Amino acid sequence: MKSDTFVIIMAGGVGSRFWPVSTERKPKQFLDMLGTGKTLFQHTVERFDEICPRRNIYVVTSDQYIDIVKSQCPEIPDSNILAEPVMRNTAPCIAYASYKINKLNSNANIIVTPSDHLIEQKQLFQEALEKGLSFVRDKDAILTIGIQPHRPETGFGYIQMEKSDDEVGKVKAFKEKPNIETAKEYLQRGDFLWNAGIFLWSVKTITKAFETYMPAMARVFQNGEELYFTDKEQSFIDLVYPTFQSISIDYSLLEKANNLYVQKANFDWSDLGTWSALWEKSARNYSGDTVSSENAYLYETSNNIIHVPEDKVVVVQGLSEYIVVESNNVLLICSKGEEQRIKAFSHKASGRK
Repeated sequence: MKSDTFVIIMAGGVGSRFWPVSTERKPKQFLDMLGTGKTLFQHTVERFDEICPRRNIYVVTSDQYIDIVKSQCPEIPDSNILAEPVMRNTAPCIAYASYKINKLNSNANIIVTPSDHLIEQKQLFQEALEKGLSFVRDKDAILTIGIQPHRPETGFGYIQMEKSDDEVGKVKAFKEKPNIETAKEYLQRGDFLWNAGIFLWSVKTITKAFETYMPAMARVFQNGEELYFTDKEQSFIDLVYPTFQSISIDYSLLEKANNLYVQKANFDWSDLGTWSALWEKSARNYSGDTVSSENAYLYETSNNIIHVPEDKVVVVQGLSEYIVVESNNVLLICSKGEEQRIKAFSHKASGRK
């Protein structure tokens, strides 16, 4: 059955919340953010080695990142690396990859995943996805993975299940990132799960869904079928892609579908969306500081993120709950409580409004 299992990795984001380390030229998914010797993208690819062969992995990314993808994972065929000429959010990129896979294998079952999440319990992850594949293989069902919450988290979106005692159940509602009071209520209720942004479906189901809810986009990709896997494919995509609305798969399709299910999972997961999320997943010293360099000297500090080059001596005194990052000729010193402003800081520092 592995030959019928395909993976779509979405790797086109610019990772602006991890500025100045993550830049438009080389965003966070292509960086070793955890100090493991491998990038987040490489970890994502390796996570699927027991689920499908690498020839069945498709990567949708910006055309400016194609060479990075090839260098970091040369086992993925060039024809499986799909170049977006412009950013158009998740719906067009998933549709593009799905219609291309459909031409190759109309019996395909597909897993869609972001490229920059942290999942440490690989075996539990694989077991959860195998269960999910079994669920969607012979059903007209769209399945999303929900992580059982263990704390009132305000940094993640949530999925509400219709029946919280089921392992797989109908989705009642999607919820945006809550405030702390609402997050505590979600945790207490038990029918809310963290939205991991991982989806499973058969190619028949997803193409039918696009044809139902996004018919104009679906017709474009259907019309391009004879060009997929040919030297005319990229010219076609470069022509049509800018005409698409920039819209997420959630708003365009999932929130309209009546065959939407969620599967509970318990593997350790984080979307690593912020410096604080990285701090929570990183090794810390006795004062709670995360330090990337042996040449950083800390005095009377606590719970800081210190991410600086090894070849520079850095002394930090008296800071608590701060982000101190130097990269790409930029020094950022920012309170962790204000890190939602980092994107604005990066635009200002780059001379953009």
